[in-house]
Amino acid sequence: MKILMLSLNAFPYPPSRGGAEIRTFNLIKYLHGRHHVTLVTHRYSGVSDEHIAALRQWVDNLAILPAPEPHTSPKTWGGRVAQLGRMAQFLVTATPPNVRHRFSNAVQMWIDQFLETHTCDVIVCEHSVNEVYVRAGMRDKVRTVVDIHSSVYGWILNHLEMGASENPSRDRFYLPLLARYEQRYCRKFSRMIATTEEDRQQLLALVPDAKIEIVSNGVDLDAFPYRTSDPGGQRLVFVGAMDSSHNIDAATYFTQQIFPLVRQCYPEAKLSLVGARPVAEVKALASLPGVTVTGRVPSVVDYLHQSTVCIVPLRVGLGIKNKTLEPMAAGTPTVSSDRGLEGLTVDEDGVPLRALRANSPQAFVEAIGRLFDTPELRAELSHNARAMIEADYTWERIGEKYERVLSA
Repeated sequence: MKILMLSLNAFPYPPSRGGAEIRTFNLIKYLHGRHHVTLVTHRYSGVSDEHIAALRQWVDNLAILPAPEPHTSPKTWGGRVAQLGRMAQFLVTATPPNVRHRFSNAVQMWIDQFLETHTCDVIVCEHSVNEVYVRAGMRDKVRTVVDIHSSVYGWILNHLEMGASENPSRDRFYLPLLARYEQRYCRKFSRMIATTEEDRQQLLALVPDAKIEIVSNGVDLDAFPYRTSDPGGQRLVFVGAMDSSHNIDAATYFTQQIFPLVRQCYPEAKLSLVGARPVAEVKALASLPGVTVTGRVPSVVDYLHQSTVCIVPLRVGLGIKNKTLEPMAAGTPTVSSDRGLEGLTVDEDGVPLRALRANSPQAFVEAIGRLFDTPELRAELSHNARAMIEADYTWERIGEKYERVLSA
């Protein structure tokens, strides 16, 4: 196939910058050598010449186009006026401001010209925000696919329902517009990709006739090797970008409401909050007994290998979670909420136990205590989780499913 891939929201290298970059790069890596891939992206702050050179090795054609200028700060008078203008445009067009802001006439002209002068079998948008460059009539001439990552309407609705929205009034105002937006853009695509059945059902509720396939995330087993030994002890770890709303909520919820209860039973217990760009709210958690906030670290897997238990106390956020798959691959016993285990079969009848499930503070304390006290249970979860990842969640397996959707 000749594939035109749009990843204007994220420069997909190195594959450790964030969830979108990890997913996009590993799918590109799978396609490399099997198909002809032209990748269109922006160069953002922090992308070096070395990163660009490394990414070029995995695509046949790399087009790096100028990125849009950042929004004016809403704290200034001009920024407030611009913000009101963006809201008014949202009302008229039902296209969210962050999507409209990403649009560039230069990028659209490049894509239009490319399609006029090159043979292309499929256009794939890696992340729904890239849909802005797919014209309504394109699907009549070429296959169009959007890898949504997660429903924007479902994401906002979930945050509102769980009381985790940063701006509830704004989000309640936006919600019906986001539903209309998702309904409109989904109809431009021949096929859509979701990462879990729950996300698929969320989209089908809005667009019942949509053709939606499930392609979950995977793990690079070289980057997350299985641990060589059980470190024992009473060390907990939570991993995630610490400027994302769902991770901020999870970190504060666990640290403030659950970890003190753990320390009542295990006074020597330690908790590491590992992830780049911690906001002030997360940094403040380091003042609590036993808590460390690391910021970006050279090796996440080292923290996983050194920890007794990985916790995934998510309350919000749709889709399958790298922060759950990666500790399972590394062999770190995992305790997670339903939200963190979305899309995974870990404790159902007829399957080996792969993780412990907890959805309340007391359930987390009990599950963590069981693992602290029982080396045999830690070994069971460690072995079974790694076996599941090797069988179903390598990027090779995920790439095969992705390839089938693109060629359908």
